[in-house]
Amino acid sequence: MEQLYEKIEELINEDKSVTNENGNKDSKVFNTKRDLLAGIVAKNYALENILPKHIAESHIKGEIHFHDLDYSPFFSEFNCMLIDYEGMLKNGFTIGNADVERPKSIATATALMAQIVANVSSNIYGGTTFSRVDEVLEPYAKISYLKHLKEAEKWIEDREKQEEYAKHMTSVEIHDSMQSLEYEINTLFNSNGQTPFLSINFGLGTSWLSREIQKAILEIRIEGLGKEHKTAVFPKLIFTIKKGINFHKDDPNYDIKQLALECATKRMYPDILNYDKIVEITGDFKPSMGCRSFLSSYKNVNGDYITHGRMNMGVTTLNLPRVAIESQGNEAVFWDILEERLSLIYEALMFRINSVNKANSNNAPILYQYGATGHRLNPNQSVSDIFKNNYATVSLGYIGLHEVATVFYGNDWQDNTEAKEFTLEIMKLLKSKVTEWKEETGYGFSVYGTPSESLTDRFCRLDKQQFGEIKDITDKGYYTNSFHYDVRKKINPYEKIDFEMDYPQYSNGGFIHYCEFPSLIDNPKALESVWDYTYDKVGYFGTNVPIDECYECGYKGEFESTTEGFKCSNCSNNNPKTSSVTRRLCGYLGSVIQRPVIEGRRKEIQSRVKHT
Repeated sequence: MEQLYEKIEELINEDKSVTNENGNKDSKVFNTKRDLLAGIVAKNYALENILPKHIAESHIKGEIHFHDLDYSPFFSEFNCMLIDYEGMLKNGFTIGNADVERPKSIATATALMAQIVANVSSNIYGGTTFSRVDEVLEPYAKISYLKHLKEAEKWIEDREKQEEYAKHMTSVEIHDSMQSLEYEINTLFNSNGQTPFLSINFGLGTSWLSREIQKAILEIRIEGLGKEHKTAVFPKLIFTIKKGINFHKDDPNYDIKQLALECATKRMYPDILNYDKIVEITGDFKPSMGCRSFLSSYKNVNGDYITHGRMNMGVTTLNLPRVAIESQGNEAVFWDILEERLSLIYEALMFRINSVNKANSNNAPILYQYGATGHRLNPNQSVSDIFKNNYATVSLGYIGLHEVATVFYGNDWQDNTEAKEFTLEIMKLLKSKVTEWKEETGYGFSVYGTPSESLTDRFCRLDKQQFGEIKDITDKGYYTNSFHYDVRKKINPYEKIDFEMDYPQYSNGGFIHYCEFPSLIDNPKALESVWDYTYDKVGYFGTNVPIDECYECGYKGEFESTTEGFKCSNCSNNNPKTSSVTRRLCGYLGSVIQRPVIEGRRKEIQSRVKHT
């Protein structure tokens, strides 16, 4: 109870380790404060009364991290998912007291999207993704077109002009619908006190309706929000690139790729998925769930790949640097400790699975009775069968591969082939373990490069408390996410891509690559050369460029990062109402001047060197 009271005091006193833990939560507003308070109580209760004692102790010490204790296992919620929008829109669903039938226009379909994501995200604790949105919404755009055509037939005699009018009005409706969606998502608060973590994937549709949807998504993001045209951080945009669709100049959607490049130089999004590489790494094509969690392949009884409706049950992350520090540079000891920790992770993940399996369909009707998971169970029906046979993933997360190699080979280990092979051997072991667990249990265990928004701070802070300040490891104030190259080192983007490309095959349950660039607004072709270079090398790539704006002095570029936060590099303005500061926190972007980030993440952001 004493620890619980201390945490509540920290919240009351606005301690940044509590209030800034999630860069998407505005801790100043009442509903978020309420969620944070509830989370503190739930975490404390879970650690003291629900989790097995040895798992709870390992979490508290910082050896492992049992994620999202403020929601699970206190409740039997799962993590992130690809919502089955296609099935829900086609077959109808129920929210609250409303029975919703199939929409009869693109405008209605996008309005229902916002309602679905708000409801779903209030019943899970991770991000959601709308996969292939341009193709899924195409039938509803076609309904709108036929309505406009029918209207034109009343007043226009010439058939060609009728079709011209209908196409024009449909394009306007698509643009207005996608603009409304952009505003609805950014004005929503779910029950967790935050904007829903929604990602939208698009790019493969080639019909004129699909193309109009794609163009509208990008044009609206380029336009920005409100009178100041601020950069929207949600929904996250994920653009699929595929040879024969939009890669080459003679591909039918090459012009949309150019629009995506313009958008990325001005708004950072979209991130890109390279179709063929995603298939190679994950088994079939699908976007990430939320920011970086990927599903394994799953086929139905007809042999068709299924992606819509699937989910991740949860993550427990291994503190890899702690294992290396405890080994004191002895590789034999390192492997022994790693084996012990992996056994503990397995126990924690099985506990997570058993917790999620306790739910019944009444706990979250939108998920289990009305189609978000691709299932329509009866009231009070157990949900446990949904997650079996690799339909869902459950993830062994990891952080700090860079720091591990630094313990054994020094901070310049990236140029040492022996050191690189050592890190790959670690990843191979993680991969072999989840394969073994999958075969033993029938559940879809996967290796996941944890986003580590706040964990990059927590693990490092706890290790520094126990082991002291260790050069290039705990002294930085943060640990490096997943397999990423040291953010402090100058390297060109092609070299970074070449270095990191070897890891995702072992981390195919969650991965992303990104590079830091100077402003590319006047040079989108430079970005295209990097995008094209990634195609056969990495599956998922993000573009980080300086897009900060000061509305007091008119400065556009990159704000200065200080211990007090971010300020205009020209006039020192740090007012969130008169400026826009956007940074990639992990997979998602964040408005870091409006919603400050935890100290370790701020230090990591400040340390990033441009890849030029």
